[in-house]
Amino acid sequence: MSLLERLQQKQQNNEQPPKQERELQSDVAVKEQEPSIEEVYEEQLAVTEAPAKTKAKQVVTTQGENPEKQKQHQEFKNYIHREILKEVKGDEELEDLKSIVEEITIEAIQEYDAYRNVDRKKAIEELLNDLTGFGPINPLLHDESVSEVMVNGPNQVYCERNGKLELTDIKFRDDDHVLHVIEKIVAPIGRRIDETSPMVDARLPDGSRVNAIIPPLALNGPTITIRKFAADPFTIEDLINFGTLTREMATFIDACVKARLNMFVSGGTGSGKTTTLNVLSNFIPNDERIVTIEDAAELQLGQDHIISLESRPPNIEGKGAITIRDLVRNSLRMRPDRIVIGEVRGAEALDMLQAMNTGHDGSLATGHSNSPRDMLSRLETMVLLAGVELPIKAIRDQISGAIDVIVQQSRFKDGTRRIEKITEVQGMEGDVIVLQDIFEFKQDGVDEQGKIIGHLAPTGVRPKFYEQLERSGIKIPANVFVEQEEWGV
Repeated sequence: MSLLERLQQKQQNNEQPPKQERELQSDVAVKEQEPSIEEVYEEQLAVTEAPAKTKAKQVVTTQGENPEKQKQHQEFKNYIHREILKEVKGDEELEDLKSIVEEITIEAIQEYDAYRNVDRKKAIEELLNDLTGFGPINPLLHDESVSEVMVNGPNQVYCERNGKLELTDIKFRDDDHVLHVIEKIVAPIGRRIDETSPMVDARLPDGSRVNAIIPPLALNGPTITIRKFAADPFTIEDLINFGTLTREMATFIDACVKARLNMFVSGGTGSGKTTTLNVLSNFIPNDERIVTIEDAAELQLGQDHIISLESRPPNIEGKGAITIRDLVRNSLRMRPDRIVIGEVRGAEALDMLQAMNTGHDGSLATGHSNSPRDMLSRLETMVLLAGVELPIKAIRDQISGAIDVIVQQSRFKDGTRRIEKITEVQGMEGDVIVLQDIFEFKQDGVDEQGKIIGHLAPTGVRPKFYEQLERSGIKIPANVFVEQEEWGV
């Protein structure tokens, strides 16, 4: 049965009310006033060759459309999609696939006049996104101004631009459409998601972090959260230009990494910890062997000698899980010069501290906390999760001996991300770990647009390990630790 015959049969089966019949006749009556098929084809070629950024702007334009028009648009897409599946073999190049979609679309419009008023550009773009990308959110993933994408079920998609959330007009067809996109993300990296395992952490081919959760746990429908990473990893110069830190702070942390001090990056969700860890890791000399350990591989290091390890969830039988703690233990047998842990959140904290205290200097890690002091308290709790009954003083001795510097990252109310403090862990006094801020952010106020006004400045205190830096042959000018106003600039 031809496409025309199937469409006509569907039309007869759906006994349209008189009003719809009049609309259909009206659509046919204006046929002669519409562009020719050749003109339509030219327009389609133009849109399919448009840059990804332009696509992102075009797709976010459907809110407020007539429901009947949306239904007709979806029916049109469904028919085209079925015809495409009959034509494609699965090994076509992208350009060949575009040609197939365009030809089938033109043929459908020629055979069925009721679809001449459908937005053909939009339909072709959406079909290509489904076939070659990640569905309706594909334009957002290609939009460099978007840093996060949040799918809250099929009918609500948010994105983050410049630190602020925006509701887009993008919608999925239904829950199954969202599930299809999730499967397309997780399948290539060997992960799965179903009712028995309704949560998954994954990554996109470019390293962007993905979390997905589906019903019955997600009541709004399948939910996807994507934390995008720049195609070109940020450098220390980028962070200085963004105002995340000052050049003096950059000089200081560069020296700390090269002097093999153990550093911990702490901060809240979305504060930029992984970006900062990536920048710190790139200060490591190229002649060292680096082992990275993560839940989902996100770090993008530029050195030659890197071994990336990734944890693994249990299989459908609940067996075969490999935790971060297992990987930390195994990494100690891999002759690492540096161990870089993406995030410490559990019992692996004990193994990490022991490694830092037993010759694995220069290790780097991140963790969730609101302040350097809070990070130390959370590490104490995580060590206790290892199931080893240690007195609190012994745990604090381990922490104070292992960690030299804490870099506190924060995301402010105006959406900006800054290094709020760089703090030295000086050791123990009695039962208390002594901390000393070396650099800190001083807030002066808020402007009329809600933008936070302030500046990053040294506290005027030189760290205790300054002599250790000098012994390593690393020279830091003394004025790095003094605020500019104090030395007359």
